[in-house]
Amino acid sequence: MPPVPTEAPAGRAGLLARRLQDLGPLLGLILLCAAGTALNPDFATVDNVLNVLTRTAFIGIIAVGMTFVIISGGIDLSVGSMAALIAGSMILLMNALGASVASPYLVVTLGIVFALLLGALFGLAHGLLITKGRIEPFIVTLGTLGIFRAYLTYLADGGAITLDNAVSDVYSPAYYGSVLGLPIPIWVFLFTALLGALVLNRTRYGRYVQAIGSNEQVARYAAVEVDRVKMLTYAVLGLCVGVATVLYVPRLGSASPTTGLLWELEAIASVIVGGTALKGGEGRIAGTVVGAILLSVISNILNLTSIISVYLNAAVQGVVIIIVAFLQRGRR
Repeated sequence: MPPVPTEAPAGRAGLLARRLQDLGPLLGLILLCAAGTALNPDFATVDNVLNVLTRTAFIGIIAVGMTFVIISGGIDLSVGSMAALIAGSMILLMNALGASVASPYLVVTLGIVFALLLGALFGLAHGLLITKGRIEPFIVTLGTLGIFRAYLTYLADGGAITLDNAVSDVYSPAYYGSVLGLPIPIWVFLFTALLGALVLNRTRYGRYVQAIGSNEQVARYAAVEVDRVKMLTYAVLGLCVGVATVLYVPRLGSASPTTGLLWELEAIASVIVGGTALKGGEGRIAGTVVGAILLSVISNILNLTSIISVYLNAAVQGVVIIIVAFLQRGRR
């Protein structure tokens, strides 16, 4: 009787395919960087690299929080509008405090704390509506997308809310300052990503998030407090939006109805391009970081080379989302 063939080769092939899949975003980023350097030598300059990473920081920080939400099986379409409302509210508060508080440093500190708390509260509100209200995340965040931006437009009276110069001068180093040669937004992005990876992979909460995304009903049978974990997950995303907004406001010193426009598209694209399963249950923060940088590199190459119009950047990101979702069919 001939020997029964083993499944080891097939298992090894599957493991190899999995490793290649995990390395796909990084390989794509390397190829893009090589192409960008070949198309325009200015792409590989230190100034351009730091510019790309600094601009990546805002979306990257939000994408870290979005990774937790998508792994848990949820989605948030409102992060761009949320950032706009947080920015406008923060500026209004600091302008009001600037007239009565002598120290502009205290004004900036209070504004930052307010922005972080507001982001966490908005996220918690999403979590409550989704868990206690039993409404689908898509519907909840689609609704708040319109609510947040409408309120910002109302507060700005259709124009822009501008930060007072005295406070702006003190606040500007949060974006334009650097430590050890790296802009502050990059440091904050790195810290957020490292903390997110640690929480996702080394804590009970991180395991619960992945378990809920894999099979929520089984997680409930395993005595996981699903509603509590989900609420915390959306609060974490809201906090990440607050952090990104704190870094973004000193860049322009204002907030308008166009602030944060399409940030939700970029954040979601970063997460799924980085390898997180769109249906939930699996994902990596490192992949999200690579995905965010990859999308920024695409935008930067378009700006430097004019291969296609820069106005089509959002279209390119939309195509990327569709392609990755197509490749993830059936993946859980």
